[in-house]
Parts: sequence; structure tokens; C-alpha cells
Amino acid sequence: MTRKHLIEFIRKQKTAFVSSVDGEGFPNIKAMFTPRKIDGNCFYLSTNTSSMRTQQYLKNPKASLYFYQRGPFCYEGIMLIGMMEVLQDLDIKQELWQDGDTMYYPGGVTDPDYCVLKFTAQKGRRYRSLKNEDFNMNHLK
Repeated sequence: MTRKHLIEFIRKQKTAFVSSVDGEGFPNIKAMFTPRKIDGNCFYLSTNTSSMRTQQYLKNPKASLYFYQRGPFCYEGIMLIGMMEVLQDLDIKQELWQDGDTMYYPGGVTDPDYCVLKFTAQKGRRYRSLKNEDFNMNHLK
């Protein structure tokens, strides 16, 4: 697994599965749009400040992201494990803002219900062609 393959793979996907931990310690999974920005080990997503998931991250930042591609003869899945931060910084919100976001955030980029999730991956696991591969994000070339 190389960093280049990881990023190219993620950018090809339309959906990211994002997990959080609820107040009782159980995992919660949600489908979201893929990250709008990838910078090193950091993956940035936009979401609602008021969402259940955002509130869970504020209490427990442990998270994972999962991406997969299913082909007729090959299945590949990549899970990333790390920590999630909830960002309200206007600069990053403006950087990630896209046309059409007012459908979700009518108040625009300064809408208090618009925030950015910053996921910092520490390690991961890849499944492809009946094989699993564990990796440390800091050791990917």
C-alpha cells in the first residue's frame, strides 16, 4: 500500500462510511460524501454542527473512515482509524465550501450549523484479492 494509491482510491469513491462512538460505547456508522480535502494524514469533511455524529465526536474523538470499491471480480476496502476534530474556523470552512452547499446550510459559509470534520488517520487496514494488509499512516511512502 502506498500513500498515492490510498489517496487515488479515496478520491475515486463517492461515499465515505464514517464511524463514531456513542455515549454507551457502541460504534455508530453513517454514509457521507467523501472528503473534500486530503492533506497528509488529515481528511476533511463538511457536516452539520447539530448532527448526532458531530456531538459524539465532541465527547469522544475516536473515529474511523471506510471506503470500498466493488468490481465484478475484485473487491477492495480500506479502513482508516484515528481521531476526529470538529472545526469552526472560518478559513477552513471557506476553503471547503462548494456551490450548492446552501441547500444544506442556508446561512452560507457562516451558518452556525455548518462545520468541518478533520479526521487524522493513525493506521489502517486494506482488504483486496482475499488478502488483508495493516499499515501505519506515518510509514506510507
